[in-house]
Amino acid sequence: MKTIDDFNFKDKKALIRVDFNVPLNDNLEVTDVTRIEAAKPTILKILEDGGSAILMSHLGRPKDHEPEFSLKNIASKVSEIIGVQVKFVEDCVGTKAEEASAALESGEILLLENLRYHDAETEGNEDFAKQLANLGDIYVNDAFGTAHRAHASTTIVAQFFPENKCFGYLLAKEIESIDKVLNDNEKPVLAILGGAKVSSKITVIENVLDKVDDLIIGGGMAYTFIKAQGGEVGSSICEDDKLDLALDILKQAKAKNVNVHLPVDVLAADSFSEFANTKVEPINKIPDGWQGLDAGPKSLENFKQVVLNSKTILWNGPLGVFEMKPFANGTIELGNFIDEATQKGAFSLVGGGDSVAAVKQFGFEDKVSYVSTGGGAMLEMLEGKELPGIAAIQN
Repeated sequence: MKTIDDFNFKDKKALIRVDFNVPLNDNLEVTDVTRIEAAKPTILKILEDGGSAILMSHLGRPKDHEPEFSLKNIASKVSEIIGVQVKFVEDCVGTKAEEASAALESGEILLLENLRYHDAETEGNEDFAKQLANLGDIYVNDAFGTAHRAHASTTIVAQFFPENKCFGYLLAKEIESIDKVLNDNEKPVLAILGGAKVSSKITVIENVLDKVDDLIIGGGMAYTFIKAQGGEVGSSICEDDKLDLALDILKQAKAKNVNVHLPVDVLAADSFSEFANTKVEPINKIPDGWQGLDAGPKSLENFKQVVLNSKTILWNGPLGVFEMKPFANGTIELGNFIDEATQKGAFSLVGGGDSVAAVKQFGFEDKVSYVSTGGGAMLEMLEGKELPGIAAIQN
């Protein structure tokens, strides 16, 4: 795996694909700087070598050059975080971009305009990729969040740098962390899969069954498994067309000696609301008109033992509707268990939109081994798929 440590960037222009698709408020101010912070070590290494950095990213899904999607809006925040004044150019290809990058001196940073102002970016257009490639000497991909897309800047551009292409620190760490869970792991290995639907995680479950010793299934998808086994789940979220699939997954797990741990009790509510009446019920005897919205105390006790017994832990998906305070306890407690296991030497990887949001919300970011920055990309890696943005550097 070639990383930026394999290159000296002295007097070189590094063309870096970063993921600066960050949230902005109504005043177009950045509200979460995680992704900018994550790219900082890669950018600084290049500058410290005596090179310059040309940053390219997308922001949102513009239809027609809407000003609110301009990367100009984030240039001052990038300058503040990196600690170097960032120059901005109003296009990512063409004369303006070429002149701005040609004028770039060692130690300087140039931020290109939103790649997605050009349809050619998402189309993976070769000519557009070549125009981007002309701007730099070495191509660095540090955008894990878009590595599963065969876009011009994430994949196609790499072919114009046959020898001079590599992963940035962030992307290298993502690959390493997922590999550590799936292949290079210390046993017992535990996967915790939560979230609403079995259907969105089928391929992940099927792929990890060959790699794990224990599987905790929580959140909304647990009710499909319980109902499939004849349980009564009341008005809980349930995919009735996936009952046979749930039974098949349990059968596959048994054949592969994987212990599947489902919740045994839940915090049920009489409506999907923060102000609902609540009571703890066995998960297979939830009364009509009631729905399970969080893991119950006995479930958490069981899960704690499994987590603390594990040496490698993957967490993808919450245990309940953590966005509502009364139903956040299960997810918070799970975070505490993983924190404790990590302190005892386990390797813990958290990924997937909702889990990452929960980890940030409840302050677990520094208490787990690694928090992945890419939701869709991480899921595809867990499914065993080859990601085009990664393959383009390795091939």
